[in-house]
Amino acid sequence: MPKPKNGAGRNLSAATGVGVALGALVIFAVWAGPLAWYLVVSVAVGVAMWEVLTRLREHSYHLPRTLMIIGGQAMVWISWPAEAGGLVAVYVTAVLALMFGRLFHNGRHRPPIHYMRDMSVGIFVLTWIPLFGTFAAMLSRVETPLASGSASILTFMLCVVASDTGGYVAGVMFGSHPMAPAVSPKKSWEGFAGSILFGTVAGALSVKFLLHTDAWIGALMGVGLVFCATLGDLVESQFKRELGIKDMSAILPGHGGLMDRLDGMLPSAMVTWVAMSYLAT
Repeated sequence: MPKPKNGAGRNLSAATGVGVALGALVIFAVWAGPLAWYLVVSVAVGVAMWEVLTRLREHSYHLPRTLMIIGGQAMVWISWPAEAGGLVAVYVTAVLALMFGRLFHNGRHRPPIHYMRDMSVGIFVLTWIPLFGTFAAMLSRVETPLASGSASILTFMLCVVASDTGGYVAGVMFGSHPMAPAVSPKKSWEGFAGSILFGTVAGALSVKFLLHTDAWIGALMGVGLVFCATLGDLVESQFKRELGIKDMSAILPGHGGLMDRLDGMLPSAMVTWVAMSYLAT
C-alpha cells in the first residue's frame, strides 16, 4: 500500500467527530421533512454570511452586514412558496438594496469610499452564499415521478461526501501534481481525479437506486457537481488568500468555519437542483 505523500492538514479526529455530528443533523432534517431541511439551510446560510461579512469588515470592507443577512434569509424563505422565480426576484431586490444602501453609507453630503470595490464583493457574497445555498433548500421540494424530495437531498449529500472523500484520499496518498499552486497549493490533480471517480460513481448509484432512473444521468450530474465543488474550493482559497486568513472562523473544530465546509457544496447545490428538476419534468 502506498505511503501518504501529503499530510492531512487538519486535526483528523476532531474533523471526523464534527463531520459525524453534522451528518447526523442532515439525516434528521431529511427525515423530519422539508421545513426542517429549510431551517437547517437557513441557519447555515446565516452563519456562513456572518462569517464572511465579519472577515470582510475586519479588512476594511464596508458592507451592511445585517441588511445582507436579512436579504439572504428572505432569499431562502421566499423559495418555499415562490420557488426559483421568487428567489431570483428577491436576489435582484437584495442587490438593488445593497447598491442604494452602500451609495449613501456616508450620508448624502459625503461621497462613498471604495464604492465599486465593496459593491462587487457584496454582490459576490449574495450570489455565492444565499443564492446558491437556496438551491439546496429547494431540493426538498423537487419530486420525481418515482422519488420524493428527501431522495433528492440524499443524492446530493452522498455525491458531495463521496467527492470530498475521494479527493481527500487520493490527494493525501498520491497527490504530487498541484492543480493551481498559486491559489491552493495543496489541491492536486490526483485529488481531483479521486473526486471525479468517487463523485461519478456515487451519482450513478444514487440516481439509480434512490431516484429510480437512468444511472448515466447521475454520472453526468456527479461530474458536474465535482467541477462546481472544485471551483468553489478554489474560489474560497483565493478569497482567503487575498484577506490573508486561514479559516473563515473557528466554530467547527478540525474544520475552521462553517463556510470552510460549504464552499464547494453551494455551487454544487445549483447543479444538483437543475438535474433534479430535469428528472421531475
